[in-house]
Amino acid sequence: MTETRTESRPPIPVGMAIGQAVGRAQSVMSRQLASVCAEIGASLETYLALQRLALLGDEAGREVYARDLSDSLALDLWSAGELANGLVADGLVTLTGGTIRLAAAGVELRTRIAGTIGNITAPLYAQLDPADIETMVRTLQRLTTLVMESSAAPSAATGGR
Repeated sequence: MTETRTESRPPIPVGMAIGQAVGRAQSVMSRQLASVCAEIGASLETYLALQRLALLGDEAGREVYARDLSDSLALDLWSAGELANGLVADGLVTLTGGTIRLAAAGVELRTRIAGTIGNITAPLYAQLDPADIETMVRTLQRLTTLVMESSAAPSAATGGR
């Protein structure tokens, strides 16, 4: 008779469990999106920058856009500005009087990538319970807000320094 040993493992701390689950999902989905972008001939960073402009109404002041790219894509401000300049140089956006606007080529590229990735992810998302999705989104948004609020507050460990 074979004996099966089971060792008890300590429970995984909630922060680690959330971090691992979110990190894994983000990594897998980002690789898929980067693959689609590469097949179409764009970088993931370019697509994400076009998506950020969409959230700003497809136009924004150049400085506002660069700050948004810096914050959302974790770029230093100089690199964010260079990314915006590259979009202008590639004809994906226009820059007129300090305002960046989505160009027809940017609309076409963003639509192609979103359509292709949507064809891949829609059947996957259809397998998920809509209530679970709502809970997940609400929980991650709340967690993000809490982290941002705690990051903005003076740290007790440093005495507010």
